[in-house]
Amino acid sequence: MDFLAKTKTKFKKVALVYRIESKAAKDYAFKLGKDLVSRGLKVYSHPKQKLPSGCEVYSSKKQLDLVIVLGGDGTYLEAVRMTQGKPVPFLGVNLGSLGFLTANRVEDFPAILEMTLQGEMKIQERALLEVKIKKGAKLVNEWVALNDLVIERGPNSHLIHLGLEIGGLPVSDVKADGLILASPTGSTAYNLAAGGPILHPFVNAVVATPICPHSLTSRPFIFPDDQTVTLSLLGEEKKASLTVDGLRTADISSGDCICVRKSHLIHMMLRKPDHNYFALLKDKLKFGERA
Repeated sequence: MDFLAKTKTKFKKVALVYRIESKAAKDYAFKLGKDLVSRGLKVYSHPKQKLPSGCEVYSSKKQLDLVIVLGGDGTYLEAVRMTQGKPVPFLGVNLGSLGFLTANRVEDFPAILEMTLQGEMKIQERALLEVKIKKGAKLVNEWVALNDLVIERGPNSHLIHLGLEIGGLPVSDVKADGLILASPTGSTAYNLAAGGPILHPFVNAVVATPICPHSLTSRPFIFPDDQTVTLSLLGEEKKASLTVDGLRTADISSGDCICVRKSHLIHMMLRKPDHNYFALLKDKLKFGERA
């Protein structure tokens, strides 16, 4: 990996997050960290990762100009959790498997890095979901999600029974292994695998997709993202698990309400000027190809 000639840049504070299970990603991050430090940039590591001397550990009090993710989509989502939804441009490099969020190929990265530092990349704004657990009027916990949240039965052998409301109006009850609420960005993840539709990333919507529903009439449902979606477990002494962006975050009980709507925060994703979303679908998911 040879980086291109050094250039002046508006990006002064950069965080590097790499796929921790991959030695190749770690080695790449160390070399990149040294290069960025030599350019006079302030480089930060994920709190649970290490980078070469001259780099500092990131904390939520730090201000960042850029986050570079070296890995797959799971690594990308971990970097989103690290920054807690702050409006920082993200640049993803695929050193994982699918790499839908980390769409840039590693062999193209030196040139893409130079384009980034020169301000030649486009910023795409992606919606984040605001996820809150409430017990009555009391707020128990909250998160932001780029991809999705999933309520599932966990180790329980029985289906869970969920009540679904949108904008305070009851929609339906769902008996299933679980339910996915996905943003447009996350519609190509678990939602797609569960039979849900692909949403273009600029659509102002959220999709609810049941997981293995008991009824043939329980189908995916698309609704406006400015409406609050409320989910609750029906029945007494019931339990379920909540996962946000692939990370199990909480256990849900009867009496808890999960409230979801579009966050006021915006995720910023850097893409090449000629980026084509449909070409990405074809490359990563074989979209439109005949079997």
